Amino acid sequence: MGAPIDPWLVAAMPAFLLAACVAGFVSDTAQASAEHMVSVGLREQAGARLDNLPARQLQALPIGIVVISMQRHPEAVAGLVVGHRVASMMMGVGPLLAAAALFVVSWQAALLVICLTPVMIVFFALVGDAIRRRADEQERAFGRLASQFADRIRTLPTILANHATAEEDAKLASRLQAYADRTMGVLRIAFVNAGIIDFFASLSIAILAVFLGLGHLKLAMIPGFSSLALWQSLFILMIAPEYFAPFRRFAEQYHAKAEGLAAAAALDRLLDAEPPTAKSLPVLDRLRLTPPARGLIAIVGPSGAGKSTLLRRLAGLETTGSLDAWQPVDSRISWVSADSHVPEGTLASALSWNLATPDQNHLQDAAGAIGLLDDVLLPGGLETKLDRGGTNLSGGQRLRIAVVRALLGEGTVLADEPTAKLDQETAQAVRRALLAISRSRLVIVATHDRDLAAVADTTIDLTPANAIEVAA
Repeated sequence: MGAPIDPWLVAAMPAFLLAACVAGFVSDTAQASAEHMVSVGLREQAGARLDNLPARQLQALPIGIVVISMQRHPEAVAGLVVGHRVASMMMGVGPLLAAAALFVVSWQAALLVICLTPVMIVFFALVGDAIRRRADEQERAFGRLASQFADRIRTLPTILANHATAEEDAKLASRLQAYADRTMGVLRIAFVNAGIIDFFASLSIAILAVFLGLGHLKLAMIPGFSSLALWQSLFILMIAPEYFAPFRRFAEQYHAKAEGLAAAAALDRLLDAEPPTAKSLPVLDRLRLTPPARGLIAIVGPSGAGKSTLLRRLAGLETTGSLDAWQPVDSRISWVSADSHVPEGTLASALSWNLATPDQNHLQDAAGAIGLLDDVLLPGGLETKLDRGGTNLSGGQRLRIAVVRALLGEGTVLADEPTAKLDQETAQAVRRALLAISRSRLVIVATHDRDLAAVADTTIDLTPANAIEVAA
């Protein structure tokens, strides 16, 4: 502009630039720290809530949903309550400050940028509902993918043994593609949203530049734009982008908002779910039979007839109904099922779990009789390392571990589908083991296995017509 430049301005520019960089670093660090604190606190509360859930309710939760709820959802919620809130506050304050600065130089310029604000707000409202629906679909797709993946990891030995890798790979690929499609759907809307904001911001700045340029060239006399000094025009063009910057940041956070809301809803569904109520089965309440001290009792019937419910009542896990006369005579119960507890450690420690002084010879014989020592997927024998919760075991392996515990135990044995998910040879070994136990103790099994029911001393048939047939 032909005026001399003050030396202090030149010296102050690097200082101002450094101060802006430090301020940005401090604010970003503070936001990241706040998000971390929120996510850690939420994860601790969720963990405490899971610890306090009844065993049956915890067991009913899909493992994949629990995993992503503990790992993914806290960060998404933290991004919502911190990152998105900061963006919302900036959108409420930043444009007002920028408009006030423009108003000092040219109220017409301030009015021009303000007139475009309602358009962006309307577009936010239109896009918000669509992106929220897509985010919910994305979260559900990810939950299904995680549940299937966790289930396949747990049953990987069974999948390999049955040469079903290709089929399971196709199923996982289908779920993965569904999740990818949902994710791309969310991102498309988010990108369109950000693109529209950039379009309106660029359009308004371009209009300002044209009006200011025409005024300086004396080609048009536009009120508020034709009599400005050059520094005023440059000031307007520098401040106008800052008016739209908070809107742009808010648009960038819209995806985080949608994910955070979906994650919060998923956590609510998971952690605030009502405990499952005991199934009311009048057919079981009418059951009157004094169990013997020893022998094999088979409970048969179609799925949903109440076989597993009866076992849980006998184990004292459910109290609904009047089965006082049907309580096992021995309070020391051995529970056999595919979801039996497996502690972390060696196979030997898992087999002798809850045994005071296990006999190593009996342990070796029982494990061999049930086929655990011949399992190629347990190459270390009794020294095979097991992960916490038995996550590196198949359902059949967990079931056989429970059978060995029953062989080594002394109390009544309650077995829920003890031959399910087993090959013919292993199932026959389990039948022999249960029969051997029944010679000295009471064994009660809920089963669809006709061969096992055929060798039972007593058969209880729960029919769909709410009738009970007892055959000895």
